[in-house]
Amino acid sequence: MHHRSTAIALTTAALLALTACQDVTSGGVPGPPTVTSTPSSPSTPKAPGKGADAPAAAKGPAALPDFVGQGLQAAQDGAQAAGFYALKSHDALGRGRKQVLDRNWKVCSQTPGPGTHALSTAVDFGTVKLEESCPAADAGEPEKATGTMPDLIGKSVKAARTTLPANASVTVRDSSGQDRMVLVESNWTVCTITPAADSSLDGKPVTISAVKFGESC
Repeated sequence: MHHRSTAIALTTAALLALTACQDVTSGGVPGPPTVTSTPSSPSTPKAPGKGADAPAAAKGPAALPDFVGQGLQAAQDGAQAAGFYALKSHDALGRGRKQVLDRNWKVCSQTPGPGTHALSTAVDFGTVKLEESCPAADAGEPEKATGTMPDLIGKSVKAARTTLPANASVTVRDSSGQDRMVLVESNWTVCTITPAADSSLDGKPVTISAVKFGESC
């Protein structure tokens, strides 16, 4: 009887151990948590913006006012208020000066003139400084020379340099005899230039003699 009891006990222990092993291998140990995905909320549509996203009505024609006689800053503000944003300006005296401080310049001409235009139209203001008088005709911006030397006498040195080919070798001298340095070329006017007007532009160096505007050559 003793041996039979011992055998039964050993058999029972073996069955319990086998059951424990099965529990471990069959998932008794908790696995990784289950991740449940939630549907994403629908994206919110973007509100229309400027430019390409602007409503079609904002791209149609509109009335461009007459800004001649106004300060440049006021003219630009007025043009934008009317819906025109492609704005530029130039020196109406042809000196090639930049309108750095718009409030210091006034409008002598505008292109196009007042009337109904597409809002994409570029508006160009011809300007002079507040203390200057508007010219009888807008000198416009300098145009590049092609082939021959144009007549640059009386033009600003800056306009002359802009007109010449970009690879031209240019020397500028003070014609007054004071040997001053020509620093702000838009403030100096051409007295003489070599090669002379109508000469071929064949890469030869260019020499300009100049004085300040208001001085005699």
